[in-house]
Amino acid sequence: MGDQVFFGETAINLDAKGRLAVPTRYRDALEKQCGSRMVLTYSAFDSGSLWLQPEQIWERVRDDVMALPSFNPNHRSLQRRLVGSATVVEPDGSGRILLPPSLRQVAGLDKRVVLLGMGKRFEIWDENTLNTRRAEEESSLDEQTSVEMSRLVL
Repeated sequence: MGDQVFFGETAINLDAKGRLAVPTRYRDALEKQCGSRMVLTYSAFDSGSLWLQPEQIWERVRDDVMALPSFNPNHRSLQRRLVGSATVVEPDGSGRILLPPSLRQVAGLDKRVVLLGMGKRFEIWDENTLNTRRAEEESSLDEQTSVEMSRLVL
């Protein structure tokens, strides 16, 4: 079976222990794709976000990232974010995954988070951080349209 493509937005309340309930609509696909074994790590691009991805998808990313020459400080930084801070998570009997305190703190995740399906992975954002980011992106959208974006038929 090919890789599942995840999409959609779900607002979720973390429980008192920092657990996130994986939305029911993704659970079967995750079970089929990776036996529900996922890897949680910092986003490569956004400081206020975590990445959650099926283990084998993360392994491909890990191998590519670790193949970068580590004498470049930017490469080392990316390796630390994506590999050094990664942790394997599996849902408990209630479909919840534990977000470790260190990752929650650095990403600024409080109680209310948003899980975004972003193709091969999920992004986990603090709701307020994401709303602020979206407002900033919207106000500067005209200046930031790339050549690639202008070719899209949306």
